[in-house]
Amino acid sequence: MKATLWILLFLLQARGVAADWPQWRGPTRDGVWSETGILTSFPAGGLKPKWTIPVGYGYSSPVIADGKIYLSDLVLAKPAVHERTRCFSARSGKQIWLTQHDYTPPDWFFTPEQLRGPGPTPLIHRGRVYSLSMSTLLECLDAHTGAVLWKHDLNAEYQLPPSSLDASPLIDGNLLIASIGGKSGAGVVAFDLMTGREVWRALGEGATWSSPVIISAGGVRQLIVWMRQSVTSLNPTNGAVYWREGTVSGGSPGFSAVSAPVVQRDRLLVSGLMFQLDPTKPAAKVLWPDTPSGMRRILSDTSTPLLRGDYIYSPRSGGTFVCLEAATGRELWQTNAVTELNRGACVHFIPNGPSLFLFTDRGDLIRAELSPAGYRELGRTHLIDPTSPLFDKTFAWSPPAFADRNLYVRNDRELRCYPMAARK
Repeated sequence: MKATLWILLFLLQARGVAADWPQWRGPTRDGVWSETGILTSFPAGGLKPKWTIPVGYGYSSPVIADGKIYLSDLVLAKPAVHERTRCFSARSGKQIWLTQHDYTPPDWFFTPEQLRGPGPTPLIHRGRVYSLSMSTLLECLDAHTGAVLWKHDLNAEYQLPPSSLDASPLIDGNLLIASIGGKSGAGVVAFDLMTGREVWRALGEGATWSSPVIISAGGVRQLIVWMRQSVTSLNPTNGAVYWREGTVSGGSPGFSAVSAPVVQRDRLLVSGLMFQLDPTKPAAKVLWPDTPSGMRRILSDTSTPLLRGDYIYSPRSGGTFVCLEAATGRELWQTNAVTELNRGACVHFIPNGPSLFLFTDRGDLIRAELSPAGYRELGRTHLIDPTSPLFDKTFAWSPPAFADRNLYVRNDRELRCYPMAARK
């Protein structure tokens, strides 16, 4: 009996340690990796992949659930393209199923500087995969077979502007919520998870590439969306507006805001715009900057900052890495040691217990310590080559995913799996 109890306790602990990565930025949509038993230093020769498989173009992240990986990508077959949602074995990388949507883009899409794949990351929830394609097709798929359960042609139904959709949808209760920038008040739309029926729509504004989040503040749950004309808080059950801050951030043609809102206690940070949340009701006021200037309100147009304690850590849009006071926005220090100084520079933050990992647009994984005293690099290893073009540079923009003590990372050519378990 005693032996049986010990076995049960071990299994329960093991289950608690392991965690899936079912959506963009992980289980709680904040980039936090909760698994334990993770390495605390990189091998002398760097990390070596368990397996590598070919994939097509895409900025979206891989996601993992129940031993399977799901990924969106795109392959060229001029004059058409094939946009795909794919399922692989997490253990071996072997493909299990694939769904494909073919369409014919304009000729300019095939020029090298324009080539790209889907940006929204799929979601996995209760045996279903929810996938949003670059060509604005929203699909609900059976996670085991890839069979289409329901779908929407968002462009046909909501008259979207001529730009890609790159914000990753989220799930709240029985709703799938997507920032799409449609006409007739369909800036944000909520669909029934099971049937795909529209439940509510809100905001007559264009969408950015910023993925929405849900926070708890002022005694209610709030859906925070960064649109082209505002940062707005909505009631996630019906789309009613709680509060709205107009901003020119994201208003100019071609602007692509990628940073997601982050929250800590009564502070909400949207790129370089800091709000103080009202503790008694759903309301907020701008703490800084003290100007409506769009550029002053942008810290990075590619990276979601790390808000930790009373400090903010982030690259600026040109790659300079900074530490700011959360209360005032005052810069405490800066360094050029994290990534190269390029327009489009990007760093993803992955807190893991006492450790902190940074994944850069160069395809490097860094272990680092960040404090108001400065930046301390503990180790660096190269994982994957940058392939996504911007001007005369290439970047590794897709964030990594983590599950079962493995790291999964992709570019426009391949998907790799790296072991991250601590060495015994």
